[in-house]
Amino acid sequence: MAKQSKKQKEALTKYDSSKEYTLSEAVKIVKDITFTKFDASFDLDVRLGVDPRKANQMVRGTVTLPHGTGKTKSVLVLCPQDKEEEAKAAGAEYVGLDEYITKIKGGWTDVDVIITMPSVMPKIGALGRILGPRGLMPNPKTGTVTMDIAKAVQEVKAGKIDFKVDKFGIIHTSVARMSFSEQDIVDNALEVLRMIEKLKPTTAKGTYMKSVSVSSTMSHGVKIDAKTISK
Repeated sequence: MAKQSKKQKEALTKYDSSKEYTLSEAVKIVKDITFTKFDASFDLDVRLGVDPRKANQMVRGTVTLPHGTGKTKSVLVLCPQDKEEEAKAAGAEYVGLDEYITKIKGGWTDVDVIITMPSVMPKIGALGRILGPRGLMPNPKTGTVTMDIAKAVQEVKAGKIDFKVDKFGIIHTSVARMSFSEQDIVDNALEVLRMIEKLKPTTAKGTYMKSVSVSSTMSHGVKIDAKTISK
């Protein structure tokens, strides 16, 4: 078992790790037990009562955070030449098609989001084995395969994120930076939690949100009482 640092031991004295808190209380605690010198991310973990192996219980969605992500995301738009100016005007850092497909085949994936159009998808299909594991493969469900390139780029720049339940039935996503105010973190987290609630599969039985916890990049997790997430 890894030895706990002095600061980690100190953090454990600031709250009860077995207790469930309201979201507002949990945010305050995480801010109090985060000692990183860099601007850590504020992370949300939600364990769902679903079976991700079943297609009709896969929970996946997108949401635009009211206060943004606190991080400037770099965007690559793979599009025909007649759409390039539109993509650049919307704020995309990288715009093109064949030259970037070649770069990706060579191992280049130095972007946060890739956006494309339905007509281009046949060319991108072969990149799935490279982009898929990195979470970069464009998908209509996340709004990254669209006819409205400009809107998609603007949404990403405004703080749009996507999330997906993993094979263990858990959604893990960053919703803010620790430099955000407590209220801004609460607002962002609530937006994600409410969207997850809306996406509850009709086939899911029993308790949907089994557990919710929050943490920063290197802090301990703080449990939240799912019944109080609106507070």
